[in-house]
Amino acid sequence: MQTSFKKTVLRSALLAALCGAGVAQAATIVIQSRDPAGVGFNDTTPVAPVGGNPGTTLGEQRMFVYRYVADVWEKALDSNVTITVNAGWEALTCTSSQAVLGSAGAWNIWHDFPGGTPGTWYPQALANKLAGENLSADQPPGPSGYDNVDIKTQFNINLGKSDCLAGSPFYLGIDGNFGTGVNFVETLLHELGHGLGFSVLTVYTGSVTPAVGYRLNADGTAYVASGGLPSVWEQFMYDNTAGKTWLTMTSAERGASAVNPLGLAWIGPNVLAGADMLAATPVLKISASAPGASGQYPYGTASFGPAVSSGLNLGALATVPADASNGAGCLPFTPAVTAAVTGKVAIIDRGVCGFAVKAKNAQNAGAIGVIIANNAAGAAPGLGGADPTVVIPTVSVSQADGVKLRTAITAALPYGTRTKPGLANASLGADPSRRAGADVLGRPLLYTPNPIASGSSVSHWDVSASPNLLMEPNISPDLGLVLVPPKDLTKPLLKDLGW
Repeated sequence: MQTSFKKTVLRSALLAALCGAGVAQAATIVIQSRDPAGVGFNDTTPVAPVGGNPGTTLGEQRMFVYRYVADVWEKALDSNVTITVNAGWEALTCTSSQAVLGSAGAWNIWHDFPGGTPGTWYPQALANKLAGENLSADQPPGPSGYDNVDIKTQFNINLGKSDCLAGSPFYLGIDGNFGTGVNFVETLLHELGHGLGFSVLTVYTGSVTPAVGYRLNADGTAYVASGGLPSVWEQFMYDNTAGKTWLTMTSAERGASAVNPLGLAWIGPNVLAGADMLAATPVLKISASAPGASGQYPYGTASFGPAVSSGLNLGALATVPADASNGAGCLPFTPAVTAAVTGKVAIIDRGVCGFAVKAKNAQNAGAIGVIIANNAAGAAPGLGGADPTVVIPTVSVSQADGVKLRTAITAALPYGTRTKPGLANASLGADPSRRAGADVLGRPLLYTPNPIASGSSVSHWDVSASPNLLMEPNISPDLGLVLVPPKDLTKPLLKDLGW
């Protein structure tokens, strides 16, 4: 999944008088539609009720899911101030093979208001809760009609069409049976999490260097190398390499931390109290007779193919060489590669085409399993995609570990017999000494791949977390509606911020 957040109509406030916060209660979320007649929520195309969604038009079903997800968030939060979400369905960037699903973010942000840490940026919904009033109440809606709202969302109205992630529309049921579609319940639950504050927001984490790490100035008009105000997030972001939080870093240090794979941890007390929900790190165990070739490596799982777990024996490894024109594994294998992978586990580089495409081509060539090696620094990626005809296990490893696996294959060759070369064999296990998605001290990690993933880096949990978490950059098939341990860490992080 691709996620991003809009940062426009930014507001700052210096309120002279303190106001009472009132008594905490479950939150109230109001959804405003900006769709024109006949579009989005107002689409009258007849549809059959699906997966617990009783709507009989496409627009009704879309709004039913919005309300359903808003109700989940209402029960999870405490606030005396109504949270306003402006929503629309629009044509977003997409091709037949990939698409921007949608995005959401805080539309207004504030600093120096009663109840907040002085000189610190907050998203409006959280700022309103802490102040005990709607800070944008006197702010007109403006030409857009939503300049005063807390959160703005947009989702791709063309998803699933032939030129927009063909065959994978938003699934509007609430029962989780999304098949080859995109689970809109989980996608929306994730995006509203960003709008409520699960985002560093006012520190630049886009793709332009050296601006990565710059803070937003107090006027909300520009990211600046020095003199900007910190985000409420920064006190809880601890870089294990630098040995300091983002709050005390320079812009350059924050920029380096944003691309420090598996190096940036969250140290908020509520998250740490629930971090023991993370499982022992799943590892790919490699055994080979060559000295130094054996080892164990963290792995990621796929949303397609059979489920994998500790104790599964995969088999002997084989390398699929990269094709400079088409990417490794993106076309049917040549006879030479087919001979190399038949009856073995094919190691294939990530890139160019979908993970399921690579797995299917390997399966067609006689491989009994697939390992996808990342093509950028960072953890082993989660492998999205769908193909019910893939029946061999598929896992992923990091870029660095992919190199080690190929080295193990080569190192093992001389340790065979006169008629049979030596092999490196793979199986799945677990490393109980370290929690999946956490540093050595058990502190959950934020997503910091190198190069930076604009719209995803820093403002998500790392993809190495197990079980999968709602606020990872990818929507996994095993997510639910529970936002607290032992299922998830979304609400604990929001509580660290002040929710």
